[in-house]
Amino acid sequence: MKQYNVYGMSCAACSARVEKAVSAVPGVDKCAVSLLTNSMGVEGRAKDEDIIKAVEKAGYDAEPKDENAAAADESILEDKETPKLKKRLIISIGFLVVLMYISMGHMMWGWPLPQAFEENMTAVAITEALLTVIVMVINGKFFTSGIGSVIHGAPNMDTLVALGSGAAFGYSIYGLVRLIQTGDMAYMDNFYFESAAMILTLITVGKMLEARSKGKTTDALKSLMRLAPETATVIREEQEVQIPVDEVKIGDIFAVKPGHNIPVDGIVEEGVSAINEAALTGESIPVDKYPGDEVSAATTNTSGYLLCRATRVGADTTLSQIIKMVSDAAATKAPIARVADKVSGIFVPVVIGIAAVVLGIWLAVGASPAKAIGFAISVLVISCPCALGLATPVAIMVGDGMGARRGILFKTAESLEVTGKVSTVVLDKTGTLTEGQPVVTDVICEGNVREDKFLQLAYSLEAMSEHPLANAIVEYAKDRHIRTRKVSGFRAVTGSGLMGYIDEEPVSAGNLDFMRTQVEVPEEAVKRAEELAEKGKTPLFFADGDQLAGIIAVADTIKEDSPAAVESLKSLGMEVVMLTGDNSRTAMAVGTQAGVDKVIAGVLPGDKERVIRDLQESGSVCMVGDGINDAPALTRADVGIAIGAGTDVAIDAADVVLMNSSLMDVAAAIKLSRATLRSIHQNLFWAFIYNVIGIPLAAGALAATAGITLNPMIAAACMSLSSFCVVTNALRLNLFDMDKDVSGGQVRHDEPLLVDIEYKEDTMKKTLKIEGMMCQHCEARVKKTLEEFPQVEAADVSHEEDRAVITLKEDVSNDELTKAIADQGYEVVGIE
Repeated sequence: MKQYNVYGMSCAACSARVEKAVSAVPGVDKCAVSLLTNSMGVEGRAKDEDIIKAVEKAGYDAEPKDENAAAADESILEDKETPKLKKRLIISIGFLVVLMYISMGHMMWGWPLPQAFEENMTAVAITEALLTVIVMVINGKFFTSGIGSVIHGAPNMDTLVALGSGAAFGYSIYGLVRLIQTGDMAYMDNFYFESAAMILTLITVGKMLEARSKGKTTDALKSLMRLAPETATVIREEQEVQIPVDEVKIGDIFAVKPGHNIPVDGIVEEGVSAINEAALTGESIPVDKYPGDEVSAATTNTSGYLLCRATRVGADTTLSQIIKMVSDAAATKAPIARVADKVSGIFVPVVIGIAAVVLGIWLAVGASPAKAIGFAISVLVISCPCALGLATPVAIMVGDGMGARRGILFKTAESLEVTGKVSTVVLDKTGTLTEGQPVVTDVICEGNVREDKFLQLAYSLEAMSEHPLANAIVEYAKDRHIRTRKVSGFRAVTGSGLMGYIDEEPVSAGNLDFMRTQVEVPEEAVKRAEELAEKGKTPLFFADGDQLAGIIAVADTIKEDSPAAVESLKSLGMEVVMLTGDNSRTAMAVGTQAGVDKVIAGVLPGDKERVIRDLQESGSVCMVGDGINDAPALTRADVGIAIGAGTDVAIDAADVVLMNSSLMDVAAAIKLSRATLRSIHQNLFWAFIYNVIGIPLAAGALAATAGITLNPMIAAACMSLSSFCVVTNALRLNLFDMDKDVSGGQVRHDEPLLVDIEYKEDTMKKTLKIEGMMCQHCEARVKKTLEEFPQVEAADVSHEEDRAVITLKEDVSNDELTKAIADQGYEVVGIE
C-alpha cells in the first residue's frame, strides 16, 4: 500500500470526499483516508501524479510519503494545529469579552459605557458589528474552508459553521441598516452579533480540545519514534567516531557502551552483554547476547561493551518496520467505520437541507424572521460530522498503539477489529506451543550407575555426533559442568546409533532395536522407554561395555507459558485446537500438557489450509503459527497470528505479529481487540445519538409543547464538545489491562479430543518405505529433502511408521527420490 500525506482536511466529510475522489481514479483498487493522521493509503497501479491530481481537484493537497526515509521521524506526528488554535482562541476571547459586555452587559443589565455610547445606540450597534467582524477575520479559516468546499461540491463541517455564523451576522447587519434608516430602536432585537462571534469562538474551543486529544492518540507511536538514537559510535581507522545515525551504512562496525541504545540492527562481533528488548517486544527481562547474535535498534545495552556489524539501517531496521506497521494500520479503515463514512459523506448537505426546511416551517407557522433564523442557525451549528468521522479511527489508533507497546502488532485496522470476534483459535505445535528444539527431559540410570558418570559417558559419545538429539544431550551435560572423556574408534550407524571406545572399553548409544544388538536390554528398561514414548519423548539407550548404563529421553518440550495461555484463551470463550503434522501419539501427549480442546494430527502442510477452511464453517477462526508451512493456513484464517520469532514468510502472511513470541499475547490481542471494538461502539452510539437528539432540539421540535429551545450559542457549545468527548472516550482505552483475567466461557473438554481428518485423494501420491529414521529430526531432514523437489507439493513423514507420503503436483521418478533420500543417510526399501 502506497502512503500519502493529505493536507487541508477539517472533518469527516473532507476525508470522505478525498476517499471518493481517489477511488474513482483508474488503477486504484482500494483507498483509505485517515482524518486522524491526515494520511491516505492507496492500493493499485495508479500513478502518483494521477492520485495527487484527484486530491487537488477535490480541493485538498497531497504528497507521497518518503518510503526510503527512516520511519522514526516524530515531526510527522507533531501537533502543529493546537498552538495555532490556542492563539486564535485567546485573541477571539479578548474581543468577544468586549462584545458581550456591550451587547449583553449594557443592553440587558445596564452595565456602564462611555458617555458617547450611552446617548448614541447606533454607535453601540456599529461597534458590535466591528467587533464581530474582527472575530470573524481571526477565525477566517472557517469561511475560506467552508466556501472552498462548496465550490468543489463537497460541503464540510466548516461550511455549517460559516453558514451559521454568517447567517447570524447577515441578519444582524440587516437590522443595523434598518436601524440607521428608520431610527427605530426595536430593530436592535434582531441583533445576533454576539451569537455570530460566540459560535466561532466556541467552535474554536472544541477544535482545540479535539486537536489536543487527537495528539494524545498518537502518543504510543511518538514514544516508539523517540526510542531511535540520533547518533551512532562507529569504528573508523580503529577510532571511535560519533556520526548521525542516518549516515550508518550496512557493514559498518559500531560500538555500544553500557546504558546506551543500539543505533541500528546488527550482529554482535565482539563482546558479551545483556540487552533490554522491552521497547520492541514488551519483555522486561534482558536477553543475553554473544558473538553471532542479532541486536535491534532502540534496544538498550545494560552491561558489557559490544562491537556490532550493521545489517539493517534507516527504514529497514526492526524499529522502523514496527513504526511503519503501526502507521499503516492507522491509515487503513476498519469495516465498522463504513457506516459512519457513508453517513459523513452526505451529512453536511442533509443538515443544510434540514436547516432550510426548519426556516421555512417556522416562517410558515407565523414565527418572526428572527426566531425562524435562530432555529435554522442552531441546526447548522449543533450538527457535527466530525464526531462520526473520529469515532472509529481514534479508537483504532489508541488500540494499535497499546498493542505496539506490548509487542502486539496489528497490520491493519480490520485485523484489530476482527481479532476479537474469533470463536476458534488454532495453534501450530512445533515452535508455537513447544520450544521448537529438542532438550533432555529425563535421565534414568540403570543399576548402581551414578548419574554424573552416566552423563559423562553420554556426553563423550554424543559430542562426536552432529545429530540434533546429540546436541540436546551435549548442552544438557555442559550446563551441569560434566567433562568429556576421549572416545576412540568412533562410528555412527546411520539412523540407528553410535559406537566407540573409552579406555578401550566399548560404548554405544542408540534406539531400542539397535541397542538390542549390542547389549541385553532389561524388560523394565523397555517398559520405561515405552512410557516415555507415550508422552511424546524419544528414548535413547546407552551402554558401557556389555551392560546397559541408562536411558536419556529427549523431546521438543512445551513452552512454559503454553498451558496458562491456552487456559486464558478458554476463559475468553475460545475453542482451542492444536494442529500438527506429527503422529497422533506425540500430538496427544503435547495437547494434554497444553490443555487444548481438540488435537488434529498427521496433517500435511497442504491440508492445514483445508482444515482451517472446514473449521470456518462453524465460526470465525484464528490461526497461530511460525513456520513456512503455516503460511497458507495463516492466510486462509479470518485472523492469522505469527509468532515473532518465526519465519519471514509466516510473518508476511499473518494479520497480527507477536514480537515477544509468547502465546499469552494471543489472549492479550483478543482482549485488546474486544476493548477497542467496545470503545468504537460507544463512540458511534454517542456520535449518532448526539446528532439524533441535538438536531431536533435545535430545530425547535419541543419549543411549542415543552418550551425547550437551544439558542445558537448553546448549540455551538454542544457541538464544540461532541468530538472532544468521542476522542476522550477513546483515550480511556489506555487504562485497559490486557493481563486482567476474563471469564467468558466454559472449558469444553477435560482431555483433548483427537479429531480424524480425512480428505479424498484429488492429487497424485506416493508412499515411500524408508529405513534408518529414528526421531522427529530425522523426519524433518527427510521431509525437507522431499519437498525440495519442484514436483512435490507436500511430504508427510513418520519415523515410527518408517514411511513418507508425498503429494505430487506432477510425477517424479522413483530413482530420483531414492537417491535423494540415500544422500541423507537413509534407505528407501520400497515405493508404492
